[in-house]
Amino acid sequence: MNPDQQKQALDVDYLNNIAASTAKKPILNRRRLVIGGAILAVVVFFITVLVVATLGGTPDQPLQRLAARLQTTEKIVTDAQGKLKSTELRTLNSNLKIFLTNTNRDITTQLTDQKINIAKLDKTIVTAEAGTDIVSRLEDARLNAVYDRAYARELSYQLERITNLIEQIKSSTSSQSLKTFLDNTSLNLQPTQKAFAEFNAANS
Repeated sequence: MNPDQQKQALDVDYLNNIAASTAKKPILNRRRLVIGGAILAVVVFFITVLVVATLGGTPDQPLQRLAARLQTTEKIVTDAQGKLKSTELRTLNSNLKIFLTNTNRDITTQLTDQKINIAKLDKTIVTAEAGTDIVSRLEDARLNAVYDRAYARELSYQLERITNLIEQIKSSTSSQSLKTFLDNTSLNLQPTQKAFAEFNAANS
């Protein structure tokens, strides 16, 4: 090989090496696509779980919350009866106790139809609806001799929470029996809630 041919061969090899070293590697390959898809699927799964939890979890949870809230309210109402000084408030409270006793009895049928055992409500829901904050505020009010006014305020708010939850359940259930029960419950609670609110306003 003469010097010119040798130089030409070296030039070709050099250019080939440069071309090979500067060639862009593919940004995505099959393995990276698979890993990226797996990560995306996991992220979507966790977002879905979070959204479901935020919106109330399983469809029966609002109904369980209603049952627990009604039970707690009946306990609060029963405990308050002997502490109330106002005759008007005692009468209102006594009527509410009778209503709640009957409602808590009747809701058992609705829960059974939805495959829910009232004796085995979700423990997290029962704890959240235990009303310990209300009981604490009422005890403070009793010690400060403003029990009636505080009680009327707390019950007005608690009954409003119950009727709001009823509306939420009504909009999501297809059971006509449950809708009828909820309609009747809400219809009977609204005047009582208003009476508690008016008593609180008059004595604030």
